[in-house]
Amino acid sequence: MSVNSQTREQHKQAKKEKFEQAKTESAQGGKRKRIRIRLIPLWLRLIILSLFIVISVILGAIFGYSVIGNGEAKDVFQKSTWTYIRDLIEHK
Repeated sequence: MSVNSQTREQHKQAKKEKFEQAKTESAQGGKRKRIRIRLIPLWLRLIILSLFIVISVILGAIFGYSVIGNGEAKDVFQKSTWTYIRDLIEHK
């Protein structure tokens, strides 16, 4: 347990030193650097966004087919439904 607390303390100390260094640089007329720590990494954001898009497309197809089109919601997942829709679009 002492290893984790030392690591955490070292991290806090390093963070404090960076802050102090940035503070002294800004006092000397240098440009102040903004240190940003992301809570959610970029790769995880992209995965979450992709999942939301997929879920939105599925829910939109279910809503459109069952509520607007007066069909059954489970029919959206059948291949014959999409073949029929594709045939309607291609032959018009």
